[in-house]
Amino acid sequence: MNYSLQIEAFQALRVAQPLVLNITNYVAMNFTANALLAIGASPIMTHAKEELADLIPHVGALVLNIGTLDPIWVEAMHEAHALAKKAGVPVVLDPVGAHATPYRLAVAESLLNAGGISVIRGNAAEVMALGHIVGQGKGVDSGEDTAAAIPAARACLEKYGTLVAISGAVDRVVSEQGVWALDRGHPLMTKVTAMGCAVSSLVGAFLAVSPSVEVAACAALGVMSLAGEAAMKEAKGPGSLAVHFLDALYNMEAASLGTLNWA
Repeated sequence: MNYSLQIEAFQALRVAQPLVLNITNYVAMNFTANALLAIGASPIMTHAKEELADLIPHVGALVLNIGTLDPIWVEAMHEAHALAKKAGVPVVLDPVGAHATPYRLAVAESLLNAGGISVIRGNAAEVMALGHIVGQGKGVDSGEDTAAAIPAARACLEKYGTLVAISGAVDRVVSEQGVWALDRGHPLMTKVTAMGCAVSSLVGAFLAVSPSVEVAACAALGVMSLAGEAAMKEAKGPGSLAVHFLDALYNMEAASLGTLNWA
């Protein structure tokens, strides 16, 4: 794992302050926008198809999050995706709850089948659903260890040519270069809604400034883990964790990425 490239990507993000376009869910919008601002990026949220052609040329990345779907949002996601592919803008797919209903899985697969997705970022149950492996998700949460999702991630990589970042107690990144694992962060992070959605958007922010998809994914997951650990030094529960987490993102130094232990 090349930590120097992750550090360089972090430094580039802080300088460039890339604009990240999110078509995301109602639950995640506020926290995700604040996380992007704290790390140094610039968020914009929309699901209006009418403005996408004007926005896409100015963004560094597009994040598609299927957490609260309706047909209008799905149509906007496909429109944004097509425009992003044409403009060479990297795209992140967060298949929230893909294991929960056939509709969610069908929407996620329709976006993947259109091609041009740079990163899938999901929990183990979501990734297993995309790989058509039965898991034990509950609602939009995962009941699986991320190791169980590695075969499904490899299947997605082979079918769609897309790197897969799996969030959990042990984060894993599955790419053409191999499988990387990071055992950091804190369990209480699972009690703050939109943590996973935020990391998907951070992947987008790093993709906007890094030529390496693997570096971007690992940097984003690493930053989340470091911020969670730092926040827990002050937090007394999930409410205060969310506040201290944003502070930790804001105050993070690029060099801290060099302390991670990806294996």
